[in-house]
Amino acid sequence: MDGINLMVDEHIVIKRMLAVIRNACIGIMNGNNIDYDDFDKMIDFVRNYADNHHHGKEEKILFSKMIDEIGGAAEKLVRFGMLVEHDLGRLFMKDFEEALLAVKNGDNDAKVDVVANAVSYTHLLNRHIDKEDTVAYPFAKRGLSSETLQKIDNECGDFEKEMGKSGVQDKYIKLLEFLERKYK
Repeated sequence: MDGINLMVDEHIVIKRMLAVIRNACIGIMNGNNIDYDDFDKMIDFVRNYADNHHHGKEEKILFSKMIDEIGGAAEKLVRFGMLVEHDLGRLFMKDFEEALLAVKNGDNDAKVDVVANAVSYTHLLNRHIDKEDTVAYPFAKRGLSSETLQKIDNECGDFEKEMGKSGVQDKYIKLLEFLERKYK
């Protein structure tokens, strides 16, 4: 298994969910009611597939090895770029969820916060993914030793097997496909 290529493939899946979130927000702007259950599913996907599953591999496996082995520029790229953006994405999701709760509790004006935070998240993640695919990952492939790249592959393989035991990947792909049919 090529761990970095796996992460690139996961980016494709995550970008598909970003399109779903954006389309759902366009629906709100066009007067559709908020389907709270669907938005809860989107948040679940972001937190458990994009963040825990995907970012888990980046943060625990790839980025830590980049900092340890390459140092300098890799540390700046990871600590002051990629990790900051991961945290900003988490903030947008927290604020998005709080805004949904506010609307659900009768604060109709909070719809603007639902849309603002959701769309801000999609913009951030689309740009973030592009930076990882075109800058961070190629930098890692160039700068890390073949032994370290092999360790990344092995650790990603182990991580995927462990997640596969609980069905994480299948669950979230099916969830994505369900929401894509609804929000095309």
